[in-house]
Amino acid sequence: MTDTSFFPQARTLTLRQVAEMARATLPDGIDGELLLRGVAPLENAGPTDLAYMDNAAYGSALAATGAAAVLVTPRFASKVPAGSVALVTPQAYRVFAGVMALMFPSAMRPESAFASTGISPGCFVHPSARLEHGVRLDPGAVVGPGAEIGSGTLVGAQTVIGANVKIGRDCTIAAQVTISHAYIGNRVILHPGVRIGQDGFGFAMGPQGHLKVPQVGRVIIQDDVEIGSNTTVDRGASRDTVIGEGTKIDNLVQIAHNVVIGRHCVIVAQVGIAGSTTIEDFVALGGQVAVKGHVRIGMGAQIAATSGVNGDVPAGARWGGVPARPMREWFREIHALKKLASHEDSSNSASKSDGEPS
Repeated sequence: MTDTSFFPQARTLTLRQVAEMARATLPDGIDGELLLRGVAPLENAGPTDLAYMDNAAYGSALAATGAAAVLVTPRFASKVPAGSVALVTPQAYRVFAGVMALMFPSAMRPESAFASTGISPGCFVHPSARLEHGVRLDPGAVVGPGAEIGSGTLVGAQTVIGANVKIGRDCTIAAQVTISHAYIGNRVILHPGVRIGQDGFGFAMGPQGHLKVPQVGRVIIQDDVEIGSNTTVDRGASRDTVIGEGTKIDNLVQIAHNVVIGRHCVIVAQVGIAGSTTIEDFVALGGQVAVKGHVRIGMGAQIAATSGVNGDVPAGARWGGVPARPMREWFREIHALKKLASHEDSSNSASKSDGEPS
């Protein structure tokens, strides 16, 4: 539930304002000035709440909701109960997200734990570092020599910004983040515990031991990237590790040296991407996908959760499985295995009924 002690509500919206955001038509006789005081899930929503619905799994919750209004995709519009106003839109979830951003702007990115308005007590800023006006540092933040931080950026408690790192404007670098050997664009969000720019896993292996290979590249993170808690991004070995504009990365992801990720990709939790892989624009990787090094995943490809990618993936493909292959091929193999298992079970049952010992 929404707790205003953690997320103070900045404003309320009328039914008409939400309908305009959704480009939805209000039914005749409905008061467009009805005030929507909050948001809630279908099952908990009350007479002044807004809810949304775009998934058939929640059909029973929609039928029983007490929400004042429901943002709903056309497929489910007829199932909205008589006591709720249906705001029909093809992008119900996206509009709901926009409403929440207006009502609870403090939930959009990590906030200062110290309500900082400048450089807090207990920070350590090297004399050669350059901070633009409006930078906020929480207690214990460390900014190394030659580092540059743009205006409007927050640096959380006990975060370490390494030597010569460049961070753009209006970024949020949360608590206990470490950044080295990196250039970071504007409006980037790094959640707690993110590690950027440490050396990659590079060794020249041999019978006399494994010789460490110096990693002398950088990390380049472009504008509007968001990276979840405890994700690691290694710097390049001899070229740069790059994360493209607008890409969103979940918690606990490993991105190895020399990886290049395109624009507006989505990478879900526990993905591991091995070195020198190239991921083109608008790729989506499901949870726990493993990507072998030195492969290319084409623009717009989608890889199902828990898959293993060990070769190039063409643009626009939908692959899954271990090793990953086209979805139809993967589903046919699964179906064939089910039929085979069912046949073996039937044969075993028949043998037992014929008197064979179990």
